[in-house]
Amino acid sequence: MADCPVIITRPGSRAEPLAAAIQAYGLEVERMEVMTQEVVPESAGMRAVWLDIDQFHKVVVISPAAAECLIDALDRYWPQLPQGLALYAVGEATASVLYQALGVRARVPTVGNETSEGLLALGSLRQLDEQKVLLVAGQGGRTLLADALAERGARVTRLEVYRRRLMEPSRTDQWRLSSAQYRALVVSSGEILEHLARWCSKTALYQPLIVSSQRLATLAEQLGFRDVVVASGASPAAMAAAAAGTSNPR
Repeated sequence: MADCPVIITRPGSRAEPLAAAIQAYGLEVERMEVMTQEVVPESAGMRAVWLDIDQFHKVVVISPAAAECLIDALDRYWPQLPQGLALYAVGEATASVLYQALGVRARVPTVGNETSEGLLALGSLRQLDEQKVLLVAGQGGRTLLADALAERGARVTRLEVYRRRLMEPSRTDQWRLSSAQYRALVVSSGEILEHLARWCSKTALYQPLIVSSQRLATLAEQLGFRDVVVASGASPAAMAAAAAGTSNPR
């Protein structure tokens, strides 16, 4: 069982850098496809926001998927990037997507604190009296950022640009979760974690679970996981390092 794989659950193209980072440690990797993401059809209201994006004092981008939707909208409606666009990203992965496409550095939380709470700790988001703030996000999810920014005086507009859909694990993946035939399970989404817990056997609950934040660790413990490892961040490098530090299953 020394060659049991590390299971990763990031959806779509985001899984590729994570897989490569883990493989660099000489570990086998297998993807578990349990979530898809699809773009929300653009409404007249969404189009109006994109056209007026230069009127916002700050633009907060929640995830790489949200970043890709923002980039696509700017490409369609703004032949030249709006001047003074102040971008914020919850994590380095999202900031990297924005920089590669737009050449603009987004402000991010400190290393190891790539969460909504970490973003809210930035000094430039503490006093927002009457500032217009745009949140580019997916459907559902936490309301912490919108609520906290509004409490700090911001006029918040939340634009939900994509939606997630959970899928039942394949038969092979269900077998892996029930038999615990993996070195570690890597999860960076509470939604996916709650979903997968339904198929985890008692044995699987004692296998290493790599998560990207203390918030997810708390949720994992509530779900019954007993070997929870909190990576130093949500980046592929941080998650891979945490996975490499786990022991092979016996």
